[in-house]
Parts: sequence; structure tokens; C-alpha cells
Amino acid sequence: MILSADIQCATAPPKRPRVAPQPPRVKPQTAPPELEPPWHVILHDDEVHTHEYVIEMLGAVLGHSFELALRMAREVHASGRVIVATVHKELAELRQQQIEEYGPDKRVPECRVSMRATIECSE
Repeated sequence: MILSADIQCATAPPKRPRVAPQPPRVKPQTAPPELEPPWHVILHDDEVHTHEYVIEMLGAVLGHSFELALRMAREVHASGRVIVATVHKELAELRQQQIEEYGPDKRVPECRVSMRATIECSE
């Protein structure tokens, strides 16, 4: 015969083990990383390369439209330099290298080298 005391014991929840509560894990507060300033890629004028070369090179290397490349070609001729891109430093270095390795202007027989480019921090 089953007694009611037996039923209560059998259905009572198991005892919880005695364990000290763990404090919640808190990640230390850190400041977000600072953003690096953008860099300008600057194309420098020379007396050898043609406007057509500049337009072609800016389209091939930077993907500039004909209209934008034409404006930049005119500005580099008039002022001696023009900012052709403003990007993060690593990409600026790559674009500088690509401009300087593009090759000579085939329209000008005495041209032997690519145009010169530099990079500068925008700030």
C-alpha cells in the first residue's frame, strides 16, 4: 500500500546543491579604435605626357569617367598637381604604385616613364 507521505517524497523536487553564486562576467570597457585619416593620391604634371594619356591612365587605374579624368588632366596641366583620389593609406599606396607603373605615353616618342604620383595625409 502506498502512503501519502511516500507520494509527497517521491514528487518533491530534488534539493539544489549548495554552490556560491558566480558573479556575471563583464568584459572590460574599451574605447573603439580610432579611424585613420584618409590619404590623397596626387598626380604631378610634367611636360611629356599628353592629356589623352592622363585621361586614359586615370580611367584604367582609378576607374574615373572620361569627364572627370578630363577635368583632372586640365587641372594638373594648369596647376602642376591634382588630387586624383582620397582613400585609406594602403589603397593610396597601391594607387600611387599603379600610376607610376602604368608605362610611358606611346603618343610621345621621347617619353620613357610613367607620370609621378605622391600621397599625402589629408589632415
